[in-house]
Amino acid sequence: MSIAILGWGSLLWDLDDLAPKVRGGWQMRAGPRLPMEFSRISPKRKLGLVVCLDPENGVPCATHTIESTRAALSDTVADLAARERAPLERIGFVGEGRSHSRLLAVIDAVEAWLETSPYAAVVWTDLEPNFAEVRGEPFSVQRGMAYLQTLSGENWDEAYRYISEAPADTDTPLRRALAAQPWWHA
Repeated sequence: MSIAILGWGSLLWDLDDLAPKVRGGWQMRAGPRLPMEFSRISPKRKLGLVVCLDPENGVPCATHTIESTRAALSDTVADLAARERAPLERIGFVGEGRSHSRLLAVIDAVEAWLETSPYAAVVWTDLEPNFAEVRGEPFSVQRGMAYLQTLSGENWDEAYRYISEAPADTDTPLRRALAAQPWWHA
């Protein structure tokens, strides 16, 4: 059984311990379009904003695929969870007559894409936006930009690197707003 892993953020340039568990390179724009925004504050990325599935604040963006070397969906889910340092329940999947995600609309979009793809199953990172939880105020583009301006040193460097290195297809409202800000490019 051929299993795809969807990526859209740091997974594309940092497979980490997932590297020996995939084959081939990333197939850019080969996955379904899913709603994304840089609305998650990531401890792993030095408290920078990272892109996540966010239907409330995000817009449909391209996803990218890479093939797992695993034959079992459960093994691929566990592999991605280990790379993301996330609990198994935060890895979405469709395949083997089952599906799991915190977002029904994402399951629907992935199922529709899977029907025309060369894969039998697919997994993805299903971490939620946490800006409101961490900051105590709802995410907005203005609040996201203000938050980024509070970062300094290695936290700023990582936040800038992450947003800058995300594929151009990850064209979210925050990213568009940052492109127009002189302080972002300074």
